[in-house]
Amino acid sequence: MSSATIKLFLPDGDAKGLRTAEISNWTGKALAAPRTELDRLVARDECDKAGVYVLTGSDPTTNEPHAYIGEAEVIRDRLKQHKGKEFWVSAVVFVSKDENLTKAHVRYLESRLLSEAAQVGRFTLEQNQAGGSKLPESDREDMEVFLSRIRQLLPVLGSDLLTPIAQSKAKTPVGGPLTCRIKGAVARGQRTAEGFVVFSGSTAVLKDRPSAQERHPFVVTLRKQLVAGGTLVEKDGFFAFTKDAEFSSPSAAASVIHGGGANGLTEWKAADGTTLKELDERA
Repeated sequence: MSSATIKLFLPDGDAKGLRTAEISNWTGKALAAPRTELDRLVARDECDKAGVYVLTGSDPTTNEPHAYIGEAEVIRDRLKQHKGKEFWVSAVVFVSKDENLTKAHVRYLESRLLSEAAQVGRFTLEQNQAGGSKLPESDREDMEVFLSRIRQLLPVLGSDLLTPIAQSKAKTPVGGPLTCRIKGAVARGQRTAEGFVVFSGSTAVLKDRPSAQERHPFVVTLRKQLVAGGTLVEKDGFFAFTKDAEFSSPSAAASVIHGGGANGLTEWKAADGTTLKELDERA
């Protein structure tokens, strides 16, 4: 990903309130706001343009991260129509400062955003894959550049919608991926900027420890959530991870693997047996 100089502006000086973001030498502009400031957001001139937008929050029935990705020729009108959606708590809008985004452009961007968000898998999506639109080759290249800037700005504006759970192998730490083993279950993972990721294909013990409910109830709850969300499925006497799963810490990840409390700093080990704690001490 190319380097970028990002200019953030806080109209009220509130980092959690209405914000705008621009990147040097980019014709686009982003606006972000909590739902409580929707009226102020749609009142801005930028929302009179064509663009794409992302609404994020939690599914009211499962409490899982939930998102809606949309496009419109007039962003203001479309955002107002979403007042009836209960789940969302924040909105991010992307428009062009030179007004060169057409209906075809924003439909293309919407389709690409939906595809990438579904692939990353951090959020369940409100709608199915959009149809997209056919663009001339030069326009597609322009929109891919626009999309690369959206990828850069979303995390800055507080959304990890397009941030891969497992970073590229080029960022694999010294010692390679770590392994956690317990009673035949084998899991592989590594630290991330947000905590710790367990890779797809890893396995965890099927049964909770007898003491888990009393001593580590959060583990029991977390495992149930992963099963309900389809991340853990029963297979060959174990739970198998169907996709990369990120946890708040190495210990939280190890505890899910063990079916009870576990010290992730000692349970996660490199191929030569070095523990994560020892690797941290060497760093």
